[in-house]
Amino acid sequence: MIPSDMLIKIGCCGFPVKKAVYAAHLSVVEVQQTFYEPPRVVTARRWRTEMSPEFEFTLKAWQLITHDAKSPTYRRLKTVLSPEERSQAGGFKPTPLVRRAWEATREIAAALNARVILFQCPASFGPSPQNIDNLRRFFQELNRHPFRLAWEPRGSWPPPEVERLCRELHLIPASDPFTNPLVPCPIAYFRLHGRTGYRYAYTKADLLELTNFLTDQKEAYILFNNINMWDDARQFLQIISD
Repeated sequence: MIPSDMLIKIGCCGFPVKKAVYAAHLSVVEVQQTFYEPPRVVTARRWRTEMSPEFEFTLKAWQLITHDAKSPTYRRLKTVLSPEERSQAGGFKPTPLVRRAWEATREIAAALNARVILFQCPASFGPSPQNIDNLRRFFQELNRHPFRLAWEPRGSWPPPEVERLCRELHLIPASDPFTNPLVPCPIAYFRLHGRTGYRYAYTKADLLELTNFLTDQKEAYILFNNINMWDDARQFLQIISD
């Protein structure tokens, strides 16, 4: 049973329907565009004014911070990088490019009045000593105020290592609870990618099971990122409202 005092925010990764329709049903959205190429600040400010003050934006940090330039996601990058800049990209490296990418991400987050910035890593970013050192340096040195930062590691990260780093660096562990062990944290940030992939539609039994992962947290973000995200998010909202 979900604790009665838990603050639960349900939404989608991106807008699957028109913003006005979306906001009439759901209270939060995770912006995806910022991962591929941040919009202009004026565009982000317009998005903010189109929604009510109570509506919440979260967003994905720009891929230049987390992903190597060889990543296929760079096909959607509009910014032209020099060979030197490409070598500086990704992996939380202490480089001018990564620092600029963070400032661009932070500027858009401020324009959206976002509360959470998500750093999603590729599976290739594993728990090597160099990667851990870069991760630690990046989060220790950046100016995060007033944002909360979430980290979604993928690949071979042991849960105890994720928990240790999240505690040390004051990060919210983000994950899909159906496929990854839960990491203890007062805030849950669940990204539901589909139990068998993007084309998966969650059943009512799945969504009832999802409530079992919400036990000790004070606050929870439940964000659907599958082909049926719009219907699944509203169905889950109905389940917890009954």
